[in-house]
Amino acid sequence: MNSVPKFNKYIEQSIINNWEKDALTDYKGTTLQFHDVARKIEKLHIMFENSGVKSGDKIAICGRNSSNWAVAFLATLTYGAVAVPIQNEFKAEQIYNIVNHSESKLLFVGDVVATQIDAEEMTHLEGIIYIPDNSLILSRSEKLTYAREHLNEIFGHRYPKFFRKEHINYHEDSPEELAMINYTSGTTGFSKGVMLPYRALSSNYDFLSDVIGSKLKPNCDVMAILPMAHMYGLSCEFILEFCLGNHIYFLTRLPSPTVIQEAFTDIHPAVIVSVPLIIEKIIRKNIFPKIQTNIMKLLINMPVINKKVKEKILELVKAEFGSNMYEIIVGGAGLNKEIEDFLLGIGFPITVGYGTTETAPMITFRDWNNFAGGSCGTAVKNMDVNILSEDPHNIPGEIVTRGLNVMTGYYKNQEATNAVIDDNGWFHTGDLATMDAEGNIFIRGRKKNMLLGSNGQNIYPEEIENKLNSMAMVNESLIVQREERLVGLVHPDLDEANSMGFSIEDLENIMEQNRKELNAMLPSFAKISAIKLLDEEFAKTPKKSIKRYLYQNAI
Repeated sequence: MNSVPKFNKYIEQSIINNWEKDALTDYKGTTLQFHDVARKIEKLHIMFENSGVKSGDKIAICGRNSSNWAVAFLATLTYGAVAVPIQNEFKAEQIYNIVNHSESKLLFVGDVVATQIDAEEMTHLEGIIYIPDNSLILSRSEKLTYAREHLNEIFGHRYPKFFRKEHINYHEDSPEELAMINYTSGTTGFSKGVMLPYRALSSNYDFLSDVIGSKLKPNCDVMAILPMAHMYGLSCEFILEFCLGNHIYFLTRLPSPTVIQEAFTDIHPAVIVSVPLIIEKIIRKNIFPKIQTNIMKLLINMPVINKKVKEKILELVKAEFGSNMYEIIVGGAGLNKEIEDFLLGIGFPITVGYGTTETAPMITFRDWNNFAGGSCGTAVKNMDVNILSEDPHNIPGEIVTRGLNVMTGYYKNQEATNAVIDDNGWFHTGDLATMDAEGNIFIRGRKKNMLLGSNGQNIYPEEIENKLNSMAMVNESLIVQREERLVGLVHPDLDEANSMGFSIEDLENIMEQNRKELNAMLPSFAKISAIKLLDEEFAKTPKKSIKRYLYQNAI
């Protein structure tokens, strides 16, 4: 495996080479050109200097996707500080946990988060910076306060004859140096801070720029749909496209399929990165009703005109996504088989990749021209992939991988690190798969229990169950996913219910109250839509853990 270039050089060169071009746009809002981004980065560096931030210190960022979120992230890395992205849907307590555990010195917050947090719960912070305009919500440093109040003056003294390309000179990173800590969850006891060194970011970009960037026209328009607090969206939609010099549009509000489809039509993105649910919803809502008529079914089964009909359908589907994309890349979970078979059947340019936060994120991927249906591609550049099975072609085994993309470990948690990275450097993903003769990986199951929200958010059922199990009349519980809904299965405390003379209706009313109280503690993407009662205890393994797989179709 080859070494890769220094990561901050990619950022530096993109800014210099594309100085007068459009860089970042808040959809239906303002646009920053690359020189605007550079000026904003420089002003944040002045604030960092005056808040006592040194290379290696942590800076947390919590807010919705936006141009200024992107600038805060870039400023952090190019200064030599460590970025700590936090999901903006997290509750205040979860944000406190991450800020305190990471010992962040500064916290950037968006407009919604700013109204929900209490600075007194984060005593390590030197300051809280408001993402929309970089004003100070909190300053515990007179120097930081002075710097913000006199920022333009300080900037003017430093660059009296205009700020130019030749002034760009960012922190020179080293491969093993820590670039980011990306927390897998916000809850104490479940939260693991994934430590990603610069080599992981560089390696991911090195691969993605080769397999995707080489297929795109220079300075093309792209969209950032997925949360940048997740490595999938951060690497594949933001870092890749910014370093390529492309123009990124951010959907600054929660992106519903309707909003996303409108943006596709307006922006005509050159490539689309998505979770499966968005693609599936658009196909089912806008395409299937048009083609599943009796006449279309008749035409598509006539060999003489079958090809022409498929070409027309292909044009129809492409139009829904803006008609301009080289391909659609799906990650986070596999596509629904019916949708995948339909898209592959008409020759639609779609492919599926696989990765984890711990690999920043890429493990496997293949271009749509070589994509094998049902798979998630082959091992990416700079990574080795193995299946721990005596017969990997036929018998599923755990996916293990090693290479430049793999994290250095979990922050302040050597025990958890040792549990997933073995003595030979193999990262154990916890996912089960088979591998064909060409190296294509076919996911067969998840040893991990993580669920995927509709917009790519990671949902950890154990966290929700932990809260639900402590509520009235709950003996034990299990969280399952039905399409995009989360449902709680509960075996109630029947002995207590009988002793109090509760009927089934009484228990159902209690569970509804539990559901409302539980949802008040959860981010929007993890809320429970219903609680269903089970008469019997959950089936258990010898270790007394619930056999989750038995209940995936319980509703």
